[in-house]
Amino acid sequence: MSKDSSTAARDVIVREVPIELCQFIKFGGLANTGGAAKQLVAQGAVLVNDAPEIRKRKQLAAGDRVTVNGETIVVRVGPAS
Repeated sequence: MSKDSSTAARDVIVREVPIELCQFIKFGGLANTGGAAKQLVAQGAVLVNDAPEIRKRKQLAAGDRVTVNGETIVVRVGPAS
């Protein structure tokens, strides 16, 4: 069985960690609104580090991987713009 994930994970730079899961999903562009992000989490459609996550306020750290609908974003910390 071949994995169809030819799309690489995308780094999303945040100013500081921890960051809440729903905030990160919205900030990373995996949901258009905070409400949509909360719905995705409540539906069990979100993986954090390849494990299902249903806690909307889960605190993420640098290096955590969040996957929604096959798209993965990674928490990275960088300077404020």
